[in-house]
Amino acid sequence: MADPGTTDPLLSGETPATAPASSLEEIIERSIGDFGWAQLLQVSLVSLAWAFDAQQTFISVVTDANPTWHCTDHHSSCNSATDMCQLPRGSWAWDMPADASIVSDWSLECASSVIRGLPASCFFLGCLIGGLVLATLADSSSLGRKNMMLLSCLLMSLAGLFTAASTNIWMYSALRFVSGFGRATVGTCALVLSTELVGKRRRGQVGSLSFLFFTFGFLSLPAIAYLNRGSSWRSIYLWTCIPTIPYCVLFHFLGRESPRWLFLQGHKEKFMATIKSIASHSSFTLRNLPETVCIEHDSSNSDLFSAIKILLDKKWAIRRLSAVMLVGFGIGMVYYGMPLGVGSLGFNLYLNVTLNALSELPSTLASFFLIGKINRKGSIFGFCILSGVCSVMCCVLMNMPSMSTESGWIISTGLFQIGAETVSFFSVCTAFNVLLIYTLELFPTCVRNSAMSMVRQAIVLGGVFSPVLVAAGRRNGVLSYGVFGVTIIFCGLFVAFLPETKGSSICDTMDEEEHKVFKTEASGCSHC
Repeated sequence: MADPGTTDPLLSGETPATAPASSLEEIIERSIGDFGWAQLLQVSLVSLAWAFDAQQTFISVVTDANPTWHCTDHHSSCNSATDMCQLPRGSWAWDMPADASIVSDWSLECASSVIRGLPASCFFLGCLIGGLVLATLADSSSLGRKNMMLLSCLLMSLAGLFTAASTNIWMYSALRFVSGFGRATVGTCALVLSTELVGKRRRGQVGSLSFLFFTFGFLSLPAIAYLNRGSSWRSIYLWTCIPTIPYCVLFHFLGRESPRWLFLQGHKEKFMATIKSIASHSSFTLRNLPETVCIEHDSSNSDLFSAIKILLDKKWAIRRLSAVMLVGFGIGMVYYGMPLGVGSLGFNLYLNVTLNALSELPSTLASFFLIGKINRKGSIFGFCILSGVCSVMCCVLMNMPSMSTESGWIISTGLFQIGAETVSFFSVCTAFNVLLIYTLELFPTCVRNSAMSMVRQAIVLGGVFSPVLVAAGRRNGVLSYGVFGVTIIFCGLFVAFLPETKGSSICDTMDEEEHKVFKTEASGCSHC
């Protein structure tokens, strides 16, 4: 062991008996392992971006909804069960102002399911392409996690503001694509950045805190929509996008970059300054880093897609990435499809959306309190199965008539439908939360943001198909809830090919992770 008297410790606040840090992980744990007020402020500031992310992700649920209508000519064959497209235009009218939804505003009530689902599909397609283009910028470019998240959040909000000025479905869909393109890396960068600002003991809880902000953002949508129920759909975009601008300004001046990323990029002075600003110790002086942890920045890996090349160069990394992306695809299809399909359940739209948003709250709390205790593989698989079974139940119940009991009471299958849908959405939300934490633990710092982005793109790819399936499922529930259930159960099986990461420390380089993989395989515990 090196003589402590011959090597300057990182923190002069350490006791003389404490040995100098010998790894980046040890430096991080010694300086920011305890969770202080500075870290809470930073984590909260970063995680707030998830609220704006949630609003733009699910805003189509209220702005693109099919409005309710009523008959105006009671002497004709018009009734609420009639297909409105078969009726003369003067025999019915919308219950709300025509500009309350894009469907009534642009007379899309009789358009094909592809046209009505186009804006939402374009948004998720933008997320998919944006993730592929921007995925590695937070790892390999000079932007880093902080600036990448800032630019993405700004682009998403500005595109949303311009969306409010759309004059037709094509312009609207194009701007939704741009918004999705910008949104692609908001959640990814926010999650990676927030978890890299704390020690491993708080990693799971901080990740769950991000999901809590996402829940609040989702929950704010029905409230905003209800308060603006007599106004144009454009006002909802203004209410959700304008607050993002001052947030971006605030984050630019107060937000901190990931100390892990700064160190691996060779920015030693910025690394020290960041550690000092967020460390829980009340006072200390930073000195030279020990030579044993001086990692020189590799200029050969500075191109934008170097992180993806590194991932694809390792067989174990390809296996992990493929398996976790397949699981993510199934989760994404159900996670984004369920809220879009609640309008077909026959309940009040605002109530349905609120129930879905509220179901995210116990999911987030469960993730927050249990993430340190539950196995990643078993929990993801179990929640995927539960979500799939309940989704198939929704499909079955949609085709069942209301039942009469011997006492004359009428049991509406609609109550069971919304109950099964809520349980299914709760389960997929929990699986979603655990999957993101799991992905953080599966890959080292040098490629973590890129791997997380690829998994998010798989989740979003599932979301691309959801709007079309939901539109088709209004006539046949098998095409929406039936497909959702079968897909998530099948994709959930691939979690069996992944290692368990509960309680393990995260690595910073591919060599460290590869050494851990080989060590695990050599011990005969490759399934652990």
